[in-house]
Amino acid sequence: MGFGHLDLAIVLAYLIGVTLLGAYFRRQRTVHDYFLGGSTTPWWAIALSIVATETSTLTIIGTPALAYGGNLAFLQLVLGYILARFIISFLLLPPYFAGELFTAYQYIEQRFGRLTRRLAAGLFLVTRALADAVRVWAIALVVQLVLPRVFQLLTGETLRVAELTAVLVVMGLTLIYTFLGGMKAVIWTDVVQFGIYLGGGLLVFWSLLHQIPGGWATVMSDAGHKFAAFDFSFDWTRSYTFWAGLFGGTFLTLASHGTDQLMVQRLLAARRLGDSQWALIVSGFIVFAQFLLFLVIGVALSVFYSRVSPAGRFENPDKIFPAFMVADLPSGLSGLMVAGVLAAAMSTSSATLNSLAASTVIDFYRPLLGRSEPSDDLLRRSRWVTVVWGGIIIGLAMLARTWGPVLEAGLTIASITYGALLGLFLLGRLAPSATPGGAAVGMLAGLVTMLWVKFFTPLAWTWYVLVGTLVTFAVGLAASRISGKRPE
Repeated sequence: MGFGHLDLAIVLAYLIGVTLLGAYFRRQRTVHDYFLGGSTTPWWAIALSIVATETSTLTIIGTPALAYGGNLAFLQLVLGYILARFIISFLLLPPYFAGELFTAYQYIEQRFGRLTRRLAAGLFLVTRALADAVRVWAIALVVQLVLPRVFQLLTGETLRVAELTAVLVVMGLTLIYTFLGGMKAVIWTDVVQFGIYLGGGLLVFWSLLHQIPGGWATVMSDAGHKFAAFDFSFDWTRSYTFWAGLFGGTFLTLASHGTDQLMVQRLLAARRLGDSQWALIVSGFIVFAQFLLFLVIGVALSVFYSRVSPAGRFENPDKIFPAFMVADLPSGLSGLMVAGVLAAAMSTSSATLNSLAASTVIDFYRPLLGRSEPSDDLLRRSRWVTVVWGGIIIGLAMLARTWGPVLEAGLTIASITYGALLGLFLLGRLAPSATPGGAAVGMLAGLVTMLWVKFFTPLAWTWYVLVGTLVTFAVGLAASRISGKRPE
């Protein structure tokens, strides 16, 4: 039991293999190749890439921790994830493809002008950098447990790994293939990484049942109450109720998959609109199955640590699953699951780095330059912007350790700003009378309102995007009508 030589070989093979795969796609001639993969990616690869990016380490580490201390109530949020994908496919994707865009914020410029585009893109850059810092910190928790084992296997000595070292290892490896391969490398490594962590999760569940006396029957008898999934109460302070899940989850996904460059860029890499719509919708059902798997693993872990390993107690619930992977999985399976966690982390971080670079170059640098730049120079600059963002996220990840449970911390950060972004996009799509000035006022009102809600009300975070969207849309529409100016 525990992480051994075979596990080390598996992890090293994964790291070398994914880096080589990313390097294989290093030949790009234009920023279109680097940021959109030439728009030649098949729909099924984009669907799996969406799932891998959406999953991240927060899912693999944070979701079992939620079920370990609670139940399956998080699934209520995933119902909204699925509904939102249908809305995005037919409301937001058509104008994106009609405009032949690199970023979602180019659509905002078409509708509200360059200043509003920069406000939206700037909000994305801040939100995505902060949210990904939490994800990098989550994987650092695993690396901190794995590296001492690796050092002990190689030298026989013990080693204490600093938090900064763990963060640098994760981001350094991710930067290599993102720098070289761009979006095409990101998507195809996502496909491989999806298979690794999903297969590892299924094998972990199988191993857990074999380690618990009585297997599934014992899990049901000891923790049957944890399989409760629905709460139809109208308590606005509770994060996981049916209504918060359906409405909050829908608006959260409308923002994260319809206005966040992290996902929109992936959807724009499809060959045509129909492929993009199909990829997005199918990904929702895969995500539901994935969350269900890792929640049930959390339930099984609660039984394991009460019956098989009662000495296992954790001050930080997010360390429950990583500790089990490193200490209690059979040799070989431990390495596969550690590789799976690394895969989930690297898939999200690589996508984040590429999308941050894309928005920086397309939404800020190129318009400010005021002239065209040779393709080779712009491509080279895009790669180095990717490296700069890697350094910024490393610094933010060191701050993220004080932000609370990783899954909820990451979602809460995004939820505060997503409402302003989604409200802006809905103004552009649904309100022909909305003006640039009105849209900017609406965005500001949405942000201020959500900061007040976060720090001065008990409202659950799952409602944040809905509230922020409604405030942004209503204030933006009212300000547009008061100004009396018709949009161009």
